[in-house]
Amino acid sequence: MPTSRAPAAAPKPPPGGEKAAAAPAAKSAPARALERLGLVRDIDLALHLPLRYEDETRLVPIAALRDGDSGQVEGTVRACELQARPRRQLVVRVADASGELALRFVHFHAGQQRQFEPGRRLRVRGEVRGGFLGREMVHPTVRAVEPGAPLPQALTPVYPTTAQLPQAYLRKAVASGLARASLAELVPAALLPPGLPTLAESLRLLHHPPPGAPLAALEDRTHPAWQRLKFDELLAQQLAQAEAQAERARLRAPALAPRPGALHDRLHAALPFALTAAQRRVVAEIERDLARGRPMHRLLQGDVGAGKTVVAALAAARAIDAGWQCALMAPTEILAEQHFRKLVGWLEPLGVQVAWLTGSRKGRARQAMLEALASGAAGLAVGTHAVIQREVEFARLGLAVVDEQHRFGVAQRLALRAKLAAQRLEPHLLMMSATPIPRTLAMTYFADLDVSTIDELPPGRTPVVTRLFADDKRAQVIERIRDELARGPGRQVYWVCPLIEEAEEGAGDRRRRGAALEEDRGVGAGDHGDVGGSRGRGRPLELQNATDTHAELSAALPGTMVGLLHGRMPAGEKAAVMSLFTGGTMRVLVATTVIEVGVDVPAASLMVIEHAERFGLAQLHQLRGRVGRGTEASVCVLLYSGPLSPPARERLRAMAETTDGFEIARRDLAIRGPGEFMGARQSGEALLRFADLEQDAALLEAARDLAPRLLREHPAAASAQVQRWLGAGAEFLKA
Repeated sequence: MPTSRAPAAAPKPPPGGEKAAAAPAAKSAPARALERLGLVRDIDLALHLPLRYEDETRLVPIAALRDGDSGQVEGTVRACELQARPRRQLVVRVADASGELALRFVHFHAGQQRQFEPGRRLRVRGEVRGGFLGREMVHPTVRAVEPGAPLPQALTPVYPTTAQLPQAYLRKAVASGLARASLAELVPAALLPPGLPTLAESLRLLHHPPPGAPLAALEDRTHPAWQRLKFDELLAQQLAQAEAQAERARLRAPALAPRPGALHDRLHAALPFALTAAQRRVVAEIERDLARGRPMHRLLQGDVGAGKTVVAALAAARAIDAGWQCALMAPTEILAEQHFRKLVGWLEPLGVQVAWLTGSRKGRARQAMLEALASGAAGLAVGTHAVIQREVEFARLGLAVVDEQHRFGVAQRLALRAKLAAQRLEPHLLMMSATPIPRTLAMTYFADLDVSTIDELPPGRTPVVTRLFADDKRAQVIERIRDELARGPGRQVYWVCPLIEEAEEGAGDRRRRGAALEEDRGVGAGDHGDVGGSRGRGRPLELQNATDTHAELSAALPGTMVGLLHGRMPAGEKAAVMSLFTGGTMRVLVATTVIEVGVDVPAASLMVIEHAERFGLAQLHQLRGRVGRGTEASVCVLLYSGPLSPPARERLRAMAETTDGFEIARRDLAIRGPGEFMGARQSGEALLRFADLEQDAALLEAARDLAPRLLREHPAAASAQVQRWLGAGAEFLKA
C-alpha cells in the first residue's frame, strides 16, 4: 500500500501531567476538525492543498506602502491605546526607520494588549488604507519577532479550513503529514504524459513554493505541479470506476430472457402511439442487458418529454414476462403518481397488478399493497422512497428503475438493490434522468455505467419559446396571461415561485425557508442556483412568495379558478389541486418547484417563472418542460430581478438561446461544475477535488486511455493509486 491507514498525527498538545499519562487525552477541537475535513491519513494531509499564498519572504519600508497595497513591514511598537469612540477599538502605532503605521483592531482580547507593549518588535502583514488615523492596517496578521529574525524561505500557504481549525495548527499538521506520507511513484514514468514532475516534487512545491514562484500559475492551477496532481486524481477516478464495473460484472442477476407473444409484445402492440427510432434503439439495448445473467447498470437519459416512461414500462414488462417483479422509485409523490397513472393505464388491462407505495399511503390500503408484493401477486411497485422501507418485501425483484436518479442517495439505491440479497442475486438497475450528462461527466463520474440516450422527441411536441422580462414588467406578464386564457377554454397557465410564504429575516426563518425549498425538491439536495448564496452576505432575499402571488392572480383574473400547490400541503390536498388542473377546471396554477418533474398537462401552454435568476439552469429547463407538451405553441416567461450576478446572467442567456437539453447540460457544467449531475455520489467527499472537467479534458483523455493498461499490466499499482487518492470514497462508485 502507498500509505498507512493509521490516523495522521496532529501537532502534539502540551504535557498533561500524571492524569494525561494514565489515560488517553480527549481530542482537541482542532484534532476533531481535522477528522471532519477528512484529514485522517498522512496522505490526506499531504493532498490538502493551499487555496492561495501569502508572500512573507520580504519586507517593505512603511513609507513605501501606498493606499490599497498589501505588504509586510517590521517595526517597533510606539504606542498602544484602547479607544472608546467612535466605537471600542484597540489602536497600535508601529514605526520603522521610514515612517509610522497604525494597526486597528475592532475585535480583540486582553492578551493582545499585552502583546503590543511599547518597545516590542512586530512583523505585520495586511492591506494599507488611508483613514482617520492616517495610513493604517485593519486586523492585520501580527507576529512578535526578535531583531534580525530570518524571513521564511517559501511562500506561506493558506489552506481551506474551518473556524475550529486555525491556519497555524493546520500548517503544522499538513507539514507533518507531508513528511511522513509515502509519495513513491506508482505509475511507471514511461506511461505518464510527458513533462510532468514527480508526485513528491509537485506536492513539495505546491505546499512551499520558493520566492519568485509564478503565483498566477499556482493559483489558477496551470503550473506543471498542478497538472501532475490533476492527472493522478483523474487516473485514480478512472481506475476506481473500472474496478467498480469489473466487480459488478462478477455479480449474478436473474436472466430475463424474452418470450415471444408474451406481455412485452402485447404491451407494445397496445400502445396508442408508435415508438420513435431512438426509443426502439434504447429498448433493444436494455433488453440485451436484461437477458444476461449479470446485473444491468444502465443510465437512460433523454430530454424532457423524450418518452422515458414507456421505455421503463417495456423493461418492466420484460421482467414480469420472465416471472420476476419490478420496482419503480421516483423522488416526489407527484412524479411517482404520474408514472403510476401511465403504467396502470398501460399494464392493468393486460392483467398486471400495480402496487402504489408512498409515505402518505397508510392503513389497510398500504397493507394490501405490501401483501401483494410479498406474495408476488403484484408484478410492479411504483412509489417514492417508501418502496425501499424495511417492511416492503418482494417475492422476486428482478428489475429496479430509479427516476431522476441524481436525487437519491447512495444508501437509498443500495437499499433497493438489497431487496434481492436473500437469493444471492442483484436486481437489474435502470436509472433515468431528464438531465443529459455531458461527455466529460460520462467519462468520469458515470464511466462505470452503460448509457442509453433518447436523442429525439416524439412527433407532435411543439418548441417552447422563452422570453425574458424584468420584474418591473410584471403587469404586462399578467396581461399576457389574460390574453392566453381568452384564446380558448382549453388554455392553461403555470406560475412558478421559489418560496411558499413571506419569511422574516431571522436565522430560524432562513432555515425554514431552505427546508421548504428542499421539501419541494423531494429527496436529496436541490439545485437552487443562487438561492441561499446571498444569505451568507446578509442581504435580504425579498422574493415574491407563492401565497401572495396566488392572491394577486386571483384578484387580477376574476372568474378564473387559480390554484396553489406547494410541498407543505398534505398529499390529499395536492392530489385534489392537481386533479382540478389536469382536468381543465383550474385554469391557472401557482406552484413552487414541486411541479418541476412528472406533471403532464398538454393544455398548459404558458409558464411564468418568478425570480428566475434564483433557479439553477437544469431546474429552469425541467420547469420549462412542463409546457409545450401539446399541439399549441407554448411560451416560457422568465421574470427576473436585477442586478444579475454573472452566473445568473449566463443561466438566463442559455435558457433564451437554446431548448436543447444536451447544450443546456454542457453550459450548466461550465457554470456550476458537476454538482447536480452527480447527485448523491457527492456523499462523503467529492471524488474530484482538483481536476476541472472543462479545462482538463486532455488530462482526462490520457487518464482514460492509461487506466485499462495499468489495471492489466500493473494491478497492484492500480489498486494503490485508488487507495491513495480515494480511500473509502471509492465505495460510493458502487451504487
